[in-house]
Amino acid sequence: MIRVMWLTAFLDLPPDGHGAGSRFWSAVTGYAVSPARGEDAEFMTLLPPAGDPFVKVQRTVAVRRPDGSSPDRPSIHLDVHVPTAADITPAAETAVSLGGRIVHRSPHGYVVLHSPGGLTFCLVHERLRERPGPSRWSGDDGDHESLVDQVCLDIPADAFATECTFWADLTGWELRTSAAHPELAHLARPDGIPLRLLLQRLGDDPRDVVTAHLDLASSDRGAETRRHERLGAVVEQVHPALGWTVLADPTGARYCITDRDPRTGLVP
Repeated sequence: MIRVMWLTAFLDLPPDGHGAGSRFWSAVTGYAVSPARGEDAEFMTLLPPAGDPFVKVQRTVAVRRPDGSSPDRPSIHLDVHVPTAADITPAAETAVSLGGRIVHRSPHGYVVLHSPGGLTFCLVHERLRERPGPSRWSGDDGDHESLVDQVCLDIPADAFATECTFWADLTGWELRTSAAHPELAHLARPDGIPLRLLLQRLGDDPRDVVTAHLDLASSDRGAETRRHERLGAVVEQVHPALGWTVLADPTGARYCITDRDPRTGLVP
């Protein structure tokens, strides 16, 4: 296993959706957008008013994937932070020994990999330690809190067991399954880490690689959903018994608002 110090969710947005997506997620989180950086000004960070950042945005046209493709659909990858820059190479070797695959070694020091099921993640080092708290919202629907606090891995059925084992072995975090919902598992997040990892086994689905989406915890899912709709989101599915609502952001990327407590990440 490796020692994970922090997790960052990277929103990879195509050029025609980059502006709208950045503005939407800035408004959803209440975080300011940093000045653009990178060789082609392709990177931005969402900056919480207190605590360290854990959501970033990339315009994908400027940074092609290692295989040469330039994705035209929004996606998400993970930055997995290790203690020091010197830990990146041995961490990559550990990931490979567990079934991962290195696809790019950046001259800037980070390493890009694929999980066994094809999810892109990067091994990086950055000194981030203070997990931000929830944002509070007031309006016609009353006061409530929300927080982007989870990345859900959407996994084809035949890759589910392998992907669960890979992420549990890589992080050393305990894998917990649900008797009520055997299609779901999650990794027990250590204190201070900003993002939980949920793993979801898909049913009949044409995708053959692992993808990911963001989840928000909210103290009032209905009020939070209405707030997102006013910002340009579209509700696709509502699951009252399961405790979440599926939406699409203005770029077409799916994500969920859940009933989980935004302070603990747990179902009340």
